[in-house]
Formats: sequence, C-alpha cells, structure tokens
Amino acid sequence: MVDRVSARDTDWDGVRLHVVTGKGGTGKTTVAAALALALASGGRKVLLVEVEGRQGIAQIFDCPPLPYEERRVAVAPDGGDVYALAIDTEEALIEYLEMFYNLKRAGKAMTRLGIVDFVTTIAPGLRDVILTGKTSESVRRKKKDGSFAYDAVVMDAPPTGRITKFLNVNHEVSGLAKVGPIRNHADTVMKVVRSPETAVHFVTLLEEMPVQETMDGIRDLTEVGLPVGGVFVNMEHPPVLSEEDLAAAAAGTLDLDEIVRGVKAAGLEHDSEKIAAVLAAEAADHARRTALQRREKERLESIDRPRYSLPLLPDGMDLAGLYELAAALREQGAA
Repeated sequence: MVDRVSARDTDWDGVRLHVVTGKGGTGKTTVAAALALALASGGRKVLLVEVEGRQGIAQIFDCPPLPYEERRVAVAPDGGDVYALAIDTEEALIEYLEMFYNLKRAGKAMTRLGIVDFVTTIAPGLRDVILTGKTSESVRRKKKDGSFAYDAVVMDAPPTGRITKFLNVNHEVSGLAKVGPIRNHADTVMKVVRSPETAVHFVTLLEEMPVQETMDGIRDLTEVGLPVGGVFVNMEHPPVLSEEDLAAAAAGTLDLDEIVRGVKAAGLEHDSEKIAAVLAAEAADHARRTALQRREKERLESIDRPRYSLPLLPDGMDLAGLYELAAALREQGAA
C-alpha cells in the first residue's frame, strides 16, 4: 500500500547514498537489504554497506561471513547486482593511515599492540569518520570512463538513538582536529552526507516506542541540517476481521454461540466451546493490535515525509521473503 506524503516526482530521484536507521528490533537490516535489491532492479549496480560488525547482511543473504572487501551477494529482479561490504574498523583504520599518512606498516603494528582499540575508544569520533568515510568513498568512486562505480549505495547504519551523532562527523571531530588530514577527511564526508544525493531513511513498527524514536530522530536530523528520506513501516499486520467484528472483539461482545456453531461446522465437535473461547481471545488481541497500529499510523501522518508499508511475512524472513519486500518497495515507487 502506498502512503506517500510530499514525495518528489520520483522518490529520491538523484539520491545515491541511502542511510537506513531504526530502533533495534524494527528490522532495519532487512529493510536495507530489500531496498538495495529494489534499487538494483533493472540492471543497476548497488553496494550494501554494514558498519556495525554484526555480519547481518551475510545472514540475510544466507552466505558466509563477509570479508573486508566488496562482494556480490545477490542478483536483482530484471538484472542488476547487489554487492555487499562489511566494514571492519581495524582494517579501515589501516587503510585510512595508508591513504593519508602512508603508514600501512605502522597501522599493522598498531593493530598488534592494541592501539587501534585505544584510539577508537578515546576518540570515538574518529571511528565514525572512518566508517562514514569508507561509505562516502564508495559513493564518490568512479570508473575509468567517468561513470560512477555504483549507481547507489545503501548503508545499514547504527540505530536511531545514535544516528545523528554518527553522521554529524564534523561536530564529532571538532575537538579532535581543527586542521589536517582528519579535518579535511571529515569535511569531505560531510559534503556527501549533507548533499541532495543523500537521504536518511527510518524503519519503524506501528508501536509506540519505535514511532516515538522515529519522530525524535527526524527532529534531531532536521535540527542539524541532515537530509531526511522516507519512513518505512515494517511488519504491518493487516486486519483480518470486519470493522463490526473488530469493535465487538475489542468490547468483548462477540457472539460465542455463533463462534461455537462455526467451530462445529468446521468439523471440530470435540471441545468446541474451549476452541471458541480461544478464538474469541485471539480476536480481542487482534482488535487491540489493530487499534494500536491505527493510532501510531495517525501519529506518523504528522511527519511530512514519504512513507512505505512493508507487510508482515507469514512464513518468516528468508531470501524469498527479501525479494518479496523488494517487490513491495518497487510497487510503491521507492526505487
């Protein structure tokens, strides 16, 4: 179902970096992977980047743990390829030292001595510069013919509570470096992150806490001038009862005798009354969930951003389900 609000003529037209965030448990990694598949459809090449070291991308695509290199993990519908990169902070720091200080050997020595952990602990802003920097390099990278190496890059980013600090690297390194390579690198990253080519998308469930975190996260990004993309409502439960039955179930006034007759008509004569009571309880729970979803959906309507609805997959999440979600995004104009 499309629920698009104040979207561009084609949503995210010109966006090349899609940052996906969300409260833990909302399925942001799954949505990021589905978005990458949707964007790659039709012959495009998309890079899906993971920055949290959880190997969530490998699990979703049912492949071995990803090394610190870009590897193809899926073929998109109608052609197109999805590549994936799990950024290793240690390897990225060594790469950073080699690129800006010509210190690859020193970097490896630092790793053995544990100085990498020390540096990223006392200067966490540097860690975020390295992670976002590697991603922004993938966005800017070009082939010999001048075209971009990737048509789009999707980042499976940290959760909502940390996303503003993670992306606002200029502020995070302000006390770490006023000038020099670190400062210049942060400035380059921010040019990408703040540009119209970037959109930060939020994944939520139709529940109170995820919706509130989404609203707070959008407010925080807007306050610091970072670009907000769309809101993905994940695992939406469609109502299976009529409005009349939902109201009766919520009020506890369902006709149990009628349910018993239906149970018996289905050939379940034994314990039909107990089965009917269980079904009535399930109906009441469904009515409460439906009412909660409607209330939270109304709260999301106050957000002037594109919204996309992804269904709850009855058979659980697997590779086929991921393609199903990608198809739903394409149908809604998200790619």
